[in-house]
Amino acid sequence: MSETTRNLQPVTANLGKEGSGELVPSRYAVRVGDVDVVVISDGVLPLPTSTMSTNVSEADRNEWFDGRFLQRDMFDWALNIALVRSGERLILIDSGVGDGFEYFTRAGRSVMRLEAAGIDLAAITDIVVTHMHMDHVGGLNVDGVKGKLRPDVRIHVAAAEVEFWKNPDFSRTVMPETVPPALRQAAAKFVKLYSENIVQFDQTVEVAAGVSARVTGGHTPGHCVVDVASNGEKLTFVGDAIFEVNFDNPEWQNGFEHDPEVAANVRIALLNEAAETGALLAAAHVAFPSVGHIAKNGEGFRFVPVTWDY
Repeated sequence: MSETTRNLQPVTANLGKEGSGELVPSRYAVRVGDVDVVVISDGVLPLPTSTMSTNVSEADRNEWFDGRFLQRDMFDWALNIALVRSGERLILIDSGVGDGFEYFTRAGRSVMRLEAAGIDLAAITDIVVTHMHMDHVGGLNVDGVKGKLRPDVRIHVAAAEVEFWKNPDFSRTVMPETVPPALRQAAAKFVKLYSENIVQFDQTVEVAAGVSARVTGGHTPGHCVVDVASNGEKLTFVGDAIFEVNFDNPEWQNGFEHDPEVAANVRIALLNEAAETGALLAAAHVAFPSVGHIAKNGEGFRFVPVTWDY
């Protein structure tokens, strides 16, 4: 890969008006029955490819990345959030990485892109946090964001997740050394800022008609996914349960997983579920817009992206 390709930056241009207009697509909408879902890109996180496959050989990992014309050392990890409208309720799923991380300069765009889409943060009635890693709560930690949200916004977080971050265990993770302290700091700041808004739940919670969160564990003890179901149609936002490499290799473990074996079992169960039901799937770290179907492919799976509806 050439140095020019390696250093490509997001494309922006002045489109006949003051300020910069982004030329890259950053949101994609899909209707699930009577419920509207919009996936929004927060940007990309450059991370070592080794974190994508901690339990396999370097040769196997290189073969997968080579086959996709990607670098062998660093990987642009997509970061997506979602917005769901069900009746009178407007639900935000995760919030992106926010700011303050000098090594994540190409992410942290969620709030800007919500506002660019005409979304008033004060209109959000509920927020579901799939888990409390910094790239999921960081957007809520940005200065000024809390003041734009309604004072009674409900933030749904699994009780197991809140408990875990009181004294998090990183003994089974394989992360860059700068990451665990940043994760601790982001989680602590989130709880401090929003303690009065956090609504804890055990296994499942109905957030709105047709929108529910269910705990899967694995990635973190209280990691949850969000199911959107209406009129016989379904989409599941799986958070960090599934990564780009896992369609071909569902057993490959990720360095950010706090319980890798459980995470792999959760991943395979979710992939089987989607393949058997035909439901749509979207994820935090699958290339934007990350919406598609799952088909079984031998011992692995195949991701079938939706055809863009123009």
